[in-house]
Amino acid sequence: MKQITVLAILLMSAGLLNAQDGASIMNSAKNRVQSDTISTRSRMVITAKNGTTSERVIDQYSKDGPNGARTVIVFQSPANVAGTRFLTMDTAAGGSDQWIFLPSLGRVRRIAASESGGSFMGTDFSYDDISSMDRELSLDAHTLLREETLNGKSCYVVQSVPKDNSYQYSKTITWIDKTGFLIYKSEMYNRRGEMVKVMEMSEFKDVQGRLTPMQTKISTVGAGTSTTIYMEIIKYDDPIPEGVFTTAYIETGRTR
Repeated sequence: MKQITVLAILLMSAGLLNAQDGASIMNSAKNRVQSDTISTRSRMVITAKNGTTSERVIDQYSKDGPNGARTVIVFQSPANVAGTRFLTMDTAAGGSDQWIFLPSLGRVRRIAASESGGSFMGTDFSYDDISSMDRELSLDAHTLLREETLNGKSCYVVQSVPKDNSYQYSKTITWIDKTGFLIYKSEMYNRRGEMVKVMEMSEFKDVQGRLTPMQTKISTVGAGTSTTIYMEIIKYDDPIPEGVFTTAYIETGRTR
């Protein structure tokens, strides 16, 4: 039997500590804002490779449910996307179910698992990106890689690796403020280990006692495209009817 050296024990202990700290840091960041519901109106600016832009106005409603988060996104303008509605709901298994209503089709369509990495309504967000904002922490292994300064802020840098192959990214690296656990930046990598997207949060503002990013930008590496969401209205803990989080609502725009 090989002798285990003191150095080896210390290295193993450090690895366990990093894993534990990474999970704890991510938990503090993800659960920093406590709210029963979130209602927002935002302006979405899509920037093409040639620099041209297009804008969309969206409303978003989020609320916890029996299996986790539920979110509805409603496109208000321009006319060619107005009336489009999207629903994502966490499942007991830790994944998410997604449906979309397109006025041109006149019916609700379920998003297949094979489509999860596809572009969401022509933006740099994928369907997975939309649902991963409330991704269950236990689905990934989190490791504290290092501490460094980002934009003058002292940050933890945490790597999150999915525990199975059902997720579109092989890993995500996140920069988290050491003082307030604000998430400033995330890098997403594909199965080949290549960085494919960067998400940046900025313009934090106190809203009902909660520091909230008023600007979120996601860029597709190599494509030269980006999508930026500018928060215009946000309300925490406003009542949202249960009927909003149903396929009947996204089909009709009405609660029953």
